[in-house]
Amino acid sequence: MSQCVVIADDLTGANATGVLLKKMNYEAYTVMNTERIELSTLTDCDCVLYPTDSRGIEPKMAYNRVYNVCSLLKGDGVKVYSKRIDSTLRGNLGSETDAMLDCLGDDYIAVAAPCFPSSGRIVAGGYMLVGGLPLHKTDIAIDPKTPVKISEVAVLFDEQSRYKVSSIQLKDLMHGKHYLADLMNQCVLSGSRIIVLDCITQEDLDLIADAVITSGLKVVAVDPGVFTATLARKLITPSQKKEKSKILAVVGSVNPNTTAQMKELWLSQRTYNVFVNTRELLESKGRREAETSRVAEEILNECGRNAVCTVTGDGIYPENRIDFKPYMERYNCSMDEVTGMINGAFAEITYRIFKAEPTFRGLYTSGGDVTVAVCERFDTAGLSLKDEVLPLAAYGQFLKGEFEGVHIITKGGSQGGRDAINQCITYLKEKLFI
Repeated sequence: MSQCVVIADDLTGANATGVLLKKMNYEAYTVMNTERIELSTLTDCDCVLYPTDSRGIEPKMAYNRVYNVCSLLKGDGVKVYSKRIDSTLRGNLGSETDAMLDCLGDDYIAVAAPCFPSSGRIVAGGYMLVGGLPLHKTDIAIDPKTPVKISEVAVLFDEQSRYKVSSIQLKDLMHGKHYLADLMNQCVLSGSRIIVLDCITQEDLDLIADAVITSGLKVVAVDPGVFTATLARKLITPSQKKEKSKILAVVGSVNPNTTAQMKELWLSQRTYNVFVNTRELLESKGRREAETSRVAEEILNECGRNAVCTVTGDGIYPENRIDFKPYMERYNCSMDEVTGMINGAFAEITYRIFKAEPTFRGLYTSGGDVTVAVCERFDTAGLSLKDEVLPLAAYGQFLKGEFEGVHIITKGGSQGGRDAINQCITYLKEKLFI
């Protein structure tokens, strides 16, 4: 049987969640009529999605539809159960969540993380905001079929569900996954079966998913799809994907925008960073080799505890930026040749890390010259381009060479907003199921 079961209140919601799962290389099937499909055929898919078309019907009828579908699809091999709800909280949130809890048993709880960051749907202070506006101040409040006139998520669940509802807010997320896991367990001990959490960014959803896993609780994910996909990424290995993977970000750009982007990455995600003393790369061959070895060895020593590592030139801070003219005079060469020494060293660091640790399967490079140097050192024939992550940020895989198939995102240092590198690393995580 499938490892992920998503019961959605409408077809478009089921398909939207299925697309999120498919982007991470899961086999996802939307089933619209169980009478026309043998359940045995679902054994080949990772995720099955079933729309109940229950958003606008009476709560009792919605309960029955969800309960019956959940009874049909539940199984011992399922690792993720999801009640897909509308991203603006329309419909029978409470009765449908109750149905899944009742079907699965008393040891299950519902964890509602109903944000969709890329669509501007977030939950802060217990309130759902859509494009920065409280939900009740948007057109959803006057929806002709399923209006929502309350912005407090926990209140909506409390009004519609038979079960006690607890709310965990943003301040609680600041203390990390273990604190959050303990808080979830305390909510359950106090009698709650539905826990509603603030969530604003993808990093919040990653933290909540990690806390769920750490807590040991059996949960139903209640959300518009992004939290479900996050939890699946952490719990389910696609049939064609077995190995654990790591990501290396190599940043040689000194553009001020890069500085802001790296700071945002380090604040948002758990990473291990090593700064490269760029000046050492120019002083002599011996000192360049010593610095190259130091950086590569430090990353290799720490990567076992960190899925994402970063190698960053210290020139992102203005006080470390180098005047190249003395080196041009010392070596009687052009500026391109001097900067080439730096780029070549960054490429050598990258090569040694990937050569020594095969679990590095994702690479992010910032700065066009560094990217070219890395591709040359890796002796790749080119890149098989797959997608545009952001404007001027391309995703692809190495063609030919020793590291064929390695996933890479390249971006110019000056491009993108403050969260651009963060988004690129998150994208690679999704591709590599980290």
